[in-house]
Parts: sequence; C-alpha cells; structure tokens
Amino acid sequence: MSVVVQKFGGTSLKTEEARRMAVNKVIESFTVGNKVAVVVSAMGRKEDPYATDTLISLVKEIDYEVGKRDLDLIMSCGEVISAVVFSTLLNKEGVKAVALTGAQAGVITDNNFNCAGTIKVYSQRITQLIDQGIIPVITGFQGVTQDGDITTLGRGGSDTTASIVAEAIGADLVEIYTDVNGLMTADPRMCENARIIDEIGYNEVFQLADNGSKIIHPKAVDIVRRANIEMKIKNTFTNHKGTKITYKHIKNAESKEERLLTGITSLSDRVQIIINENDPYNEEIFTEIAQSMISIDMINVYTDKKAFIINKENMKKVKEILDEYNVNYLINDDCAKVTIIGNKMTGVPGIMSRVIKCLKSNNIEILQAVDSLATIALLVKKEAVKFTITELHREFKI
Repeated sequence: MSVVVQKFGGTSLKTEEARRMAVNKVIESFTVGNKVAVVVSAMGRKEDPYATDTLISLVKEIDYEVGKRDLDLIMSCGEVISAVVFSTLLNKEGVKAVALTGAQAGVITDNNFNCAGTIKVYSQRITQLIDQGIIPVITGFQGVTQDGDITTLGRGGSDTTASIVAEAIGADLVEIYTDVNGLMTADPRMCENARIIDEIGYNEVFQLADNGSKIIHPKAVDIVRRANIEMKIKNTFTNHKGTKITYKHIKNAESKEERLLTGITSLSDRVQIIINENDPYNEEIFTEIAQSMISIDMINVYTDKKAFIINKENMKKVKEILDEYNVNYLINDDCAKVTIIGNKMTGVPGIMSRVIKCLKSNNIEILQAVDSLATIALLVKKEAVKFTITELHREFKI
C-alpha cells in the first residue's frame, strides 16, 4: 500500500469524457489499495468557461488594474468548481470523496498575492480523510494567508500544490496527469525525432522545466526532490507508463549506454541587452533592475561590455532604466534561448566544440552562450530555434 497524490491538469478536466477518464485513473489506484489524495486544476484552458484566464477576463474587461487581492479571489474559483465536480463524480461511482479548498486543506501562504509562497501545510484534515478511506479532492493553485485572505501560487501552482501536499502527508508517489505520454527529449513541434523519456533525474527535469518545458513546474520538482518523493508524468487518456523522475541517471533505451544529454528545451521572446563595460553606473543599473523584480539571465562579463537577456515583456522597463543612466547599450530583439541538458556531460571535454561545429555547419549564429555543470544555454534568433533544436538533437543522438 502506497500513499499517492494524483494531480490532474486543465486538459484532463476539460470535457465530461476527459473527467470520467481522470476519475477512472483515481479509482484504479484506490482499488489496488493505495491511499489517494487528488489535486485538480481549473477545467480547460483559455476561452473555456471555467478556465483561470476566462475568469480573469471577467474583471479585466471592467478594470485592467484590478487589485491583486481581488484577482486572487476570482482566480481561485476555477479550481473550486473542478474539485466539487470531480468529487461528485467519484461519489457517484461509489468511491467516497470530499472536495477541499486550499484553505480547508491547510495550505498556508504568505501574502504575495498572485504568486504566493507556501509557509506550511497543516495536513491533519487530509490525513484523517485518507485514513478513513475517503479521497480528498484538493483545489490546486491556491492557499490562504494567516489573516484568512485567499491567495494563488502563480502559474503552474497546481503542480506545486500536489508536491507540497505530498511532502506534508509523507506520500510515496506524485503522479502528474496531462495530455501527453510523458516528458520528451524536445518539443515535438520543434523536432520530429523527439521521443518520450522513460526515466530522468530530479536535477535534469528541474533544468528542463526551468528552461522552457511546460509539462511540469520547476518549483514542484524542487519540492519532491528535497522530500525524496518519486514523481511520474503520465497521460490521462492512455495507459502509457509515462516518465519516472528519481535520483537515478538514465540510459539510452536502444544502446543501453548512458547518454550525455537528456533533452533540449527553449524559451522564446528573449531580448539581448549589451551594455558598455566602461560605464561607471553598471552596479546601480543592475540594482534598479532587480528592485523592479525583473529577472536577468545568461549574464556574460567581458573586458569591454556586459551582455544579458531578459523576457521581452520587461524590455520597456529595462530601456527606461538604461536611458535614465544615459548609458551606451544595444538591444537585440526577437531572440530565443535554447538549452541542452544532461548530468552526464559534466566534466566531459568537447561538448561545446561539438555544439559550435554543429550550428556553424548549419549557418546558425550563436549570439551568446553560457554553460554550467549540466547545461549549455545558447541564444539564437527566433527564426532559427526549430532548426537549432533539430540539429542538436541529431548531433547528440538524444
């Protein structure tokens, strides 16, 4: 008997048929003797009636500057609807279930509305229910402050809820259900040779998630990693075994040999900023950027300049800061960050050489590059992303 937390995303709950298939996954786990807790997202995606973005639009159309506290109230409604519908379906099938909001489940957060951090999970109510053979169906993406205000955990928050609940109740396994068969070596829309990853380490999946993979939120991975809880990414609509996430390294299924790279991912809408190094105000500039809650990435420091990238949505504010200090800078718009990931390439000579040679032979310009122990990040023009991913995937036989 295992304690299992199953999380179902919006596409797994979008239609009546999808919800019934999701409910069957829960019943299958429950009937083999597992103690099960369920976490649900809002039903569907943008433009679906109960999706989070749809609920946001109800107030944004009235006043685009609606307060963050009030916004959290309406954003939390989609998950409440999902939880009640899901628990009702389980009860109809003869499996006892109770819907719980984040607050009722004991998820306590800070008051950083729209992107709250969890402080603690008082899990007594959850454990009491599962010990009684009742399945708690918990609203993902939300919690409550110590003052009683409803908060949301930011994008991917339902994944985070699943992980923090699993940690709090001492779960053995977290299953993240979605509409694909598992994590893939690359986005199949970018690389037709992308394949399902059978097994992957925590660090590698964290890097994939942090650098653009949208299947799982990096914060959720970090939580199960620290708690040493196994995680699986599975498809609600198939019986595929999915991707298993553990501390183990993985091997190439065909060659049975450990491979250097695990996957390739990308982030679009990146902007490269290059600042003249001789400017005396560099320190103040970076301080002000940080105070504006703008994250910078791929920082390179040269003798004559500094280069870094930002999300395109922050370009206007960064330009204002740079203009305020009257510095000499260049902007390279319409870029994308491509990251290759693999624990096994640590300390292996020649990886960057192969990357450069591969892209040069295909006339792909590398605008900037940064490497770490398990990743190499490359900045390329947006129009070259698909070709870059395809050629690197081929070069390293991922």
